[in-house]
Amino acid sequence: MSTPETPVALTVNGEAVRLAVDPRESLLDVLRERLGLTGTKKGCDHGHCGACTVHLDGRRVVSCLTPVVQAADQDVTTIEGVAGPDGGLHPLQQAFVDHDALQCGYCTPGQIMSGLACIAEGHAGDDDQTREYLSGNLCRCGAYAGIVAAVRQAAGEA
Repeated sequence: MSTPETPVALTVNGEAVRLAVDPRESLLDVLRERLGLTGTKKGCDHGHCGACTVHLDGRRVVSCLTPVVQAADQDVTTIEGVAGPDGGLHPLQQAFVDHDALQCGYCTPGQIMSGLACIAEGHAGDDDQTREYLSGNLCRCGAYAGIVAAVRQAAGEA
């Protein structure tokens, strides 16, 4: 017996989206598989690594644990929605480049989304505070020093 689909309307990176979804589907799977927004990464699929971090109405969430129906009538921002209107890099993205804050790059979209929330919420006051706020995002390559420096640089520019 199949689960009946539920209609969901949300805004993704400024675009209105209407879908019929299985209410058990995660926001992550809908973004990647249905909408083709593959910048948001599937890491652990258990909410432990932060690779799938997106913003839901301006607050960061791990999209692998967020049912897509929970995002109904809300604004979702993914890494694809961060660039400027001209397609140029966001200052935090540029800071990641400037501070070599990425190696393999797999965690980078989630790190940037968490970094943006860190700055917006005023948690980038010093290295320790920034590190603590970003502690839910793992980097297997160990680029943490560059990530903290990038967030602090972008916070200073904000």
